[in-house]
Amino acid sequence: MTLDPRLVGRRVSVRVPATTANLGPGFDTLGLALSVYDELEVTAVAEPGAHVEVHGVGEGTVETDESNLVVRSIAHVFDRAGITMPGLRLVAHNAIPHGRGMGSSGAAIVGGVMAAKGLLDGIVELDEEDLLARATELEGHPDNVAPALFGGLTIAWMGERGPQHKRLTVHRGVSPLVCVPEASTMSTAMARTLQPAQVPHSDAIFNVSRSALLIAALIQSPELLHTATEDRLHQSYRAAAMPETDALIQVLRQAGFAAVVSGAGPSILVVCADPGERLRAAELVEKHRATPWQSHMLAVDVLGATVVTHPAQ
Repeated sequence: MTLDPRLVGRRVSVRVPATTANLGPGFDTLGLALSVYDELEVTAVAEPGAHVEVHGVGEGTVETDESNLVVRSIAHVFDRAGITMPGLRLVAHNAIPHGRGMGSSGAAIVGGVMAAKGLLDGIVELDEEDLLARATELEGHPDNVAPALFGGLTIAWMGERGPQHKRLTVHRGVSPLVCVPEASTMSTAMARTLQPAQVPHSDAIFNVSRSALLIAALIQSPELLHTATEDRLHQSYRAAAMPETDALIQVLRQAGFAAVVSGAGPSILVVCADPGERLRAAELVEKHRATPWQSHMLAVDVLGATVVTHPAQ
């Protein structure tokens, strides 16, 4: 295949939100987009290969060639579309913490998928189902990439046509607080090895009830968030690997706050019913943290990933 000349000189700007997955009981199903963003500029050039500049989070450690996750995600979309990929010039301004349970790998994948969508505009059209499918093929599960793509609260599942999602609007009072430890990290792959292959029937029923209640709490009744974020499927099994996270969650929950592990951890998500409650939760974290943590008072992102296509130069 030869390079489509329409691609050369095209430039796209992409913005992708952080995400938090699971939200307590909604393991591998529920995700929420948050107002922290990675921003990318990608230019298609005739010369093969990729040149990557990384600024902010990951500068000096993230790959800057064809092995970069954003570049690999762009290549995957082009390959699945049967289109020869051009050379790429990528400039990344990253703000999402890496290895902290805020969806950094999912954001990189979604950033690449959205960049490919912009570059292929008018050549190959990609709809929402295509975007979610390509991102899930790379991530392995849709719970983080769905909110990164579409914003808000998402329910994601695997159906006969592949990954599917439903986006919901969060109650305006819901005020997320994400507490990020400065030192420790946790990989999703490692976290998954800590869970058993089977769980008691009673625990499965418990989580089904709490997941259903959590949807109601997030979109209609925030006063139910504490009960709705209870979990028996994954957090207790991972606690020994994140003792500081577990200890701080116990302090917060005993004080009445809806605190859970953010994604695979080790960050903590506190889903508060209003901004005042969030301030009190942040004060409690500051008082009881044993090591350095940063508390981020965030909004729920409602747009998801965006891409702007610029004229070819």
